[in-house]
Amino acid sequence: MLDMTLAAIRDRERLRQIISVLARFGVQDVFMRLGLGDLFNDKTSHSSTNTPPDTAAEGQSAPQRMRMAIEALGPTFIKLGQILATRGDLLPTEWIEEFERLHSRVASMPWSDMREQVVADLAGPIEDVFASFDTEPLASASMAQVYRARLHGGQDVVVKVQRPGLRRTVEADLRLLAQLANIVEERKLAPYYKPRDIVRHLTLAMQDELDFRREAQSCEQVARNFEQHPEIEIPYIYSAWSSERLLVQSYVDGIAPTDDSGLRAQGLDRSLLAERGARAFLKMVLHDGLFHADPHPGNLIVLAENRVGFIDFGMVGRLSDLRRDQLLVLFRSIVSGRPDGLINLLMDWSGPTDFNWLRAEQAVQEFVTRTASAPLSLKQALNDFMEMAKQSRVAVPPDLALLVKAFATADGVLQRLDPQFNIVQIAGPMVKRALLRRYSPRTIRREALAALVDVQTAALDLPQLLRLVMLRLKHGHFMANIKIANLDRLGTSLERAATRLAIAIVTAAVLLALGPVLLQYGPRWMGMPAFAWLGLLAAVAGLITLFWTFRRRR
Repeated sequence: MLDMTLAAIRDRERLRQIISVLARFGVQDVFMRLGLGDLFNDKTSHSSTNTPPDTAAEGQSAPQRMRMAIEALGPTFIKLGQILATRGDLLPTEWIEEFERLHSRVASMPWSDMREQVVADLAGPIEDVFASFDTEPLASASMAQVYRARLHGGQDVVVKVQRPGLRRTVEADLRLLAQLANIVEERKLAPYYKPRDIVRHLTLAMQDELDFRREAQSCEQVARNFEQHPEIEIPYIYSAWSSERLLVQSYVDGIAPTDDSGLRAQGLDRSLLAERGARAFLKMVLHDGLFHADPHPGNLIVLAENRVGFIDFGMVGRLSDLRRDQLLVLFRSIVSGRPDGLINLLMDWSGPTDFNWLRAEQAVQEFVTRTASAPLSLKQALNDFMEMAKQSRVAVPPDLALLVKAFATADGVLQRLDPQFNIVQIAGPMVKRALLRRYSPRTIRREALAALVDVQTAALDLPQLLRLVMLRLKHGHFMANIKIANLDRLGTSLERAATRLAIAIVTAAVLLALGPVLLQYGPRWMGMPAFAWLGLLAAVAGLITLFWTFRRRR
């Protein structure tokens, strides 16, 4: 089965590697619980499962072993784990906490293995572009390595170089994961988790990370959004030398927000830095719709004159107008302590599946009560919101789940800068301004005009639609496709009942015809023929069976 449904011939070797790693860290039990034990019994995986176990995994919990296996499998699975780490609405806390520990730091590749690709992407000698190039990487990850260099004009830059041969492995991983998601959904093993949506989100994220031009475009767009904010620093992209596998950007010289001694030495204002960082992040989310999705201490830099820099836009989030409207509803409920609109959000996100209104209403009330009764913390409120969605059996949209995780990360960094800082104090007024802007007369007028255009288009189409319906009715070709749940079961039950009834009728007819004749023959007991006693016993047994069947179905 695995040969037919999971692995194409070209991905068979990668499949063996994946199963070997999973077996080495002993995570087969996770797949067994999912009903995917046949993955480890197929002839494709037989030889791989003979791999000896990794000693580091001995005695570790299932989440820990899975995290170790993911790190060993490389960038695609690390990204998948990072996405799952945002899904507090789907996974238990111990799995979320373990996936949050995922890192992509790996041993660096020697410069001799990287140089040829850099020369090819620059379309010429490295010395023609860079006055100096430090071949010792600043950082090394599973996707890329980062180097320090200097242009001939004197500008200090960082050069991000994709690891050679990476795309082929990532594309094979995505194909295999897509097939696995199809199997899980076809078998209806985990419908609540929507594995196809998760893999689709992973595919888009990996496509962005594989093409550094997309990262460059995101960075340039964020820089344009902050042109009027000199307190925020965004790297400058040198497009002339950037390509799909190579990214050249300005070097942002600052210190980490966790460097307490460096902050003291520079005499920087921690409170002001936290406020500026919060305002910048909230602007990205509430106004621009394009935000830095991984603002950990390595990507948020503190600069001189209390300026804040954001670097590494390999992971960004994008919010549509609809999603920003939904986010405003959520923030309004957190800030005001009112449940207005939250149940409608959950209902919209539930999709075509059954939505339990009473369960959702109870979860919303508990969320609002808990948020209002405790000191307001945006990070805790968002975590409680994800827990509320889990209780309601509703999967939060992936882009919003990514935002919740980014908010939690940013809030942690800002709290590290200033333990007394509360992002809600900044978020409250910004949410109110966003609401006023969203429901301003000008916005309402623009949306009303757009709605009128839609209504006019529908009205113009209506006569033709009605004529088509009447024509179909006139010629008897109108068809309705009605789907009734469990109709196949009902048909099977009716067929069985009809069969039993037919047998009973035929049997009764035969007995009625032969009964008078049979009563004249055979031995007698207590004055009655033996056939009469047999008939009486059969009737009593039939009545008992009938009453027992009715009682069982009550």
